Amino acid sequence: MNPVTDADPVEAEPSRRPRRRPARADLLALGAYVVLGVLVCLNYWEDVQGTVSSHLPTDHSWFEWLFAHGAYSVQHLENPLFTTRQNAPDGVNMMANTSLLGMTLPLAPLTMLLGPQVMYALYLGGALAATAATSYWVLSRYLVRSRAAAFVGGGFLGFAPGIVHHANGQPNFVSNFLLPLIVARVLRLSEPGRWRRNGLVLGLLVAYQIFINEEMLLLTALACLIVVLAYAVQRPRDAWARAGTFAAALGVGGGVALLLTAYPIWFQFNGPQSYRGLQGGVFHNWGEDLAAFVTFPRDSWAGDPAVEQTIGLTEQNTWFGWPLVLVALVALVLLVRRSLAARILAVLVVVFTVGSLGPRIRLNGVETEVNGPWHYLRDDLPLVEMMMPTRLTLVVAGAVGVLLALAWDRLARLGRPAATVRVPAQRTAEADETMPASATAGSGRRRWLRFVGYAAIAAAVLPLLPRPLPAQPVDPPPHFITAGGWRPYVPDGRTLVPVPIPSNVHGLPTLRWSALTGQEFPVPGGYFIGPNEKGEGVFGAPNRPTSTLIYSTMDTGTVPALTDENRRQAVEDLRWWRASVVVLGAHPRETVLRELMTGLLGAPQRVDDVWVWDVRPLVG
Repeated sequence: MNPVTDADPVEAEPSRRPRRRPARADLLALGAYVVLGVLVCLNYWEDVQGTVSSHLPTDHSWFEWLFAHGAYSVQHLENPLFTTRQNAPDGVNMMANTSLLGMTLPLAPLTMLLGPQVMYALYLGGALAATAATSYWVLSRYLVRSRAAAFVGGGFLGFAPGIVHHANGQPNFVSNFLLPLIVARVLRLSEPGRWRRNGLVLGLLVAYQIFINEEMLLLTALACLIVVLAYAVQRPRDAWARAGTFAAALGVGGGVALLLTAYPIWFQFNGPQSYRGLQGGVFHNWGEDLAAFVTFPRDSWAGDPAVEQTIGLTEQNTWFGWPLVLVALVALVLLVRRSLAARILAVLVVVFTVGSLGPRIRLNGVETEVNGPWHYLRDDLPLVEMMMPTRLTLVVAGAVGVLLALAWDRLARLGRPAATVRVPAQRTAEADETMPASATAGSGRRRWLRFVGYAAIAAAVLPLLPRPLPAQPVDPPPHFITAGGWRPYVPDGRTLVPVPIPSNVHGLPTLRWSALTGQEFPVPGGYFIGPNEKGEGVFGAPNRPTSTLIYSTMDTGTVPALTDENRRQAVEDLRWWRASVVVLGAHPRETVLRELMTGLLGAPQRVDDVWVWDVRPLVG
């Protein structure tokens, strides 16, 4: 089955434009995407060492830590699938977390040279631009003839509202540059005589994507399944004729991907600190609000941050705005009768929109009594247990981007001289039904329709252009940490315990201490997903008595009456963490935290710009 490259006779220009490597239009498109990527990250570049995402500061710090993890793993030749540099002594299963190993490992030399903060901002903008570029390449080579159409569609696919939303601290969800190549390869699997090569390339792409973002790969696989099924329903004879070649190539691809990723995937589900599902199915209620589809996204030029308070804080995976929804619907109505690709896109939009609504339908932030599709699914089903319904609309965003390219391409052919030729299957993918030569007669009326169509698409897309992501200042780590003053206190096999202890709620600055020193010392706690006592995934390390006491003291702002039992538990926890030193730097709660730790461990020593408790005499 080849719904993308299987074409009927279509209207085309009398002569094929010459191929240039690279074409000037391609370079201009790439340059525009790079500029847009820099614009999105502009607020980070103003002070790349001292800012983090305003919306997801802890996620931002986690990914800085991940770049440091990649560099540490390469530098010390350690297994990158597991680390004890966080959550000491238990460690973190990196395959069971969003570790971005496919990029942090090859970029390790740059991280060592530039540092994780610079690497984070550089990669974030680059990943956005790269996704738009590969989308443009696939659209221009396989789907549309107009480079302008490919530019519009590629730009939307790379910088769609949902993608820009995730750029706030989650670069794994903007790292989609392999996905257009995977889709194109899936839709070429039935090419006669090339099933081995196509299967091999697909397997390599899928294997690599597993080390970038498994969730986006799963969404892409589901979308490809719907595309192939929709094609088979509409072209059953052709699908049956191609089924053998398609299946053989798919088998090769699956075998290659499994061979390359079998151990990492086994490690993800069976290695140390692995888990089964998330406690309580925490993501299952995150369905898409119906009002979100016609709302402008927060980080666009037309968006308003206050609108989140009306719809509710959730991921902005659609937020297309009403002009784009209207244009997309009109384009589907006009194209669906004559374009196989448009009909397949319509199926994708319907299936994934319905699937995204979650267990209960929500409208304007209010949960209605109407059940959604997820109400009828068991929470413990494989794959379902880890999915967030709203993220299914990222497929809808992809379909809209392709639809914009198709619509622009159709407009580009209005008013041009007619000449019916058969375009080779590998050069066009719109799969139009045969049109009479008079359909594209160069009349003034059709030129006027083309102008109106371009204006409508521009009016729908331009308000969604992203603004620079909001950033906030973050305190630099203490000089004691960056200058290496900690080294005499932390021998091999021991940990540095920062106060507050890093967690998914507290301790953002102290987690960065580890990242910004190249993870030279291990720390307890952290920001990750690991197993609880039942083997279910939970965020962060299970609290020990001392960490709980620290967090409650921070929340109340007062030190509770301490007992000998509190002091005994503190020593026991320090032994568990294999601690050699406890360090408290500048902090809004510094006074009360110093009083607490002094009550537990005795008087501290002032060293450089921190308070230090050398606990080696206590823990042995």
